[in-house]
This record gives sequence, C-alpha cells and structure tokens, in this order.
Amino acid sequence: MYETHCHSSESSACAVSTAVEMAKAHKDAGYTGMILTNHNWGGNTAVSREREWTDFLERFFEPYHKAKAWGDANDFQVFPGYEAGYDGTEFLIYGLDIEWMMAHPELKDATIEEQLDIVHSGGGIVVHAHPFREAFYIKEIRLYPKFIDGVEAVNATHSSPYSHNHTGDFNKKAVKYAKGLGVFITGGSDTHSVDLFGGGMAFPTKLKDMDDFVKRLLSAKPEDYIVTDGRDTYDAYGGKV
Repeated sequence: MYETHCHSSESSACAVSTAVEMAKAHKDAGYTGMILTNHNWGGNTAVSREREWTDFLERFFEPYHKAKAWGDANDFQVFPGYEAGYDGTEFLIYGLDIEWMMAHPELKDATIEEQLDIVHSGGGIVVHAHPFREAFYIKEIRLYPKFIDGVEAVNATHSSPYSHNHTGDFNKKAVKYAKGLGVFITGGSDTHSVDLFGGGMAFPTKLKDMDDFVKRLLSAKPEDYIVTDGRDTYDAYGGKV
C-alpha cells in the first residue's frame, strides 16, 4: 500500500508532524511507501515565497530528502511530489524531477491552464485533488477536465471515521466525475500528522520509482491497481471492488 497524499510540517504550514515522523508512522502502519505532497508556492506553504526559486525548492524538498534517507535505511519507499494550489483549487503533481524543476522557474507563475503543458514537458502528470471538497478556504468548486490526467476520487479525510476535517459526501461526487471523464482515479489520506486514516493505493508489485508510478497510472486498466479510503475499495477507474 502506498500513501499518495500527505504533508509534513517543514513545508506545509497546516501540518504538525515532520516528514521523518510521517515516514515512520506509515512504515509502522504497514505501508510500503509514501509520496510526500506538501503545499507548494501557490498554497499553504511553510517556506517563504520571497526566497529565490532554487533556494525555495531546496528548502521545500528538504523534508523529502530527510524522509527518503530514513526510508532507504529502513526498507520504506519515499517519493517526491507536491500539491499545487490556486486560490483553493488544488492539484497533485507527480513525476517531475526536482533538478528539472529548478531549471524551470515558470512553474511558479503558471496558470492552471498552463501548468498541464509545463508538467507534461517535464514528464509529470496532474491529478485534481479532492475536486468537490467544500471548505472555508475554497471560494468555489472549479473543474478543469481538459487540463488534468486523473482525479483524486478517494480522499480518506472525507470518509474516515477518524477524520474530523472536510468530512462529507465528496468522494462519491469525485468518483462519478472521473467515470464521466473516463480517466484514472487515485486515492490518498491527505494526512497532516501521524494520526493516519488508512487510505492509499495498492499495486501488484512494488513501485520502482516515480516514473514507474506515472507510467502505471497513464497505462492503467481497471484491474491494474486498487484505491481505498481504508473502508471502501475501488479499481483504477472507480468501479467498486
């Protein structure tokens, strides 16, 4: 099982646990690995936006490097990603090489419409995170079906009995949305602390790296992986398992 959506306090201002603490907690809970998706420069980042681009990225990804070092020493996989924020609308970005990002500062000022081309040019993908969530920081629900590769249709924060934030019937709407588009779905817990919710994705074999993760999503058939919120389980295109 892989956690595909989690935050750490060093880079996400709303998180309370460090990246290493998050890695340890997921390892203890039986996960094979996690993707650290902290809030980037357009979201609730804990890194100063006044920093020069490469310095910002070095600070932003520092917790990932620390967690990966711990994971490498403890048979636990840690991969890099980030959550892009645009005035409350958020996207999970997977598969971009950090060095490539440093050479492309245009990422910082990209519009939602522009980001897909930029991310694709760097070998990454865009997944609309919790598209139907309602919260005080989300002014309106905005959908971008032409500019995404997939939908985070199963967010355990919405449905876990252990979650007290963002609870509601948002996952069902997201699954229906993804089915209508015919795109793959992803699932994660959106955790900000070591109090885990049990969501994530399971594959028949271990992931090699982020490129492998991206390729599996883009070429997925319904039976190629499962997505869960710790209670309900779905196939790669939102079918109930």
